[in-house]
Amino acid sequence: MQTKTFLAGLTMVAGLGVAGLGVAAPASAQGIQIGPGGVRVDPGYRDRGPRDDIDLSRGEAIRIARREGLADVDNVDRRGPRIIVRGSDRRGDDITVVVDSRSGDVIDVRR
Repeated sequence: MQTKTFLAGLTMVAGLGVAGLGVAAPASAQGIQIGPGGVRVDPGYRDRGPRDDIDLSRGEAIRIARREGLADVDNVDRRGPRIIVRGSDRRGDDITVVVDSRSGDVIDVRR
């Protein structure tokens, strides 16, 4: 079953009414998710875009490198805005994955 998300339009409508009075409106609205696990409130403030102020953890960098074919991890180094994950693939061949530590984007894969 697919989860459906409904945005709380009341906040937007209330914000437009208040904005006409010269008062600042809220920046974002909460949402409600209804799915197989029940109903839950989505706070609406998660940003899924590039993360400028937060660096990836070692574990997150390894998970990203595994998606690129890394099977066994030998070493994880941080060099400025990059995380370099070295190891081997499923065949035992060496592989190095370079990940941007802020966005999580894969910069380079060397085999």
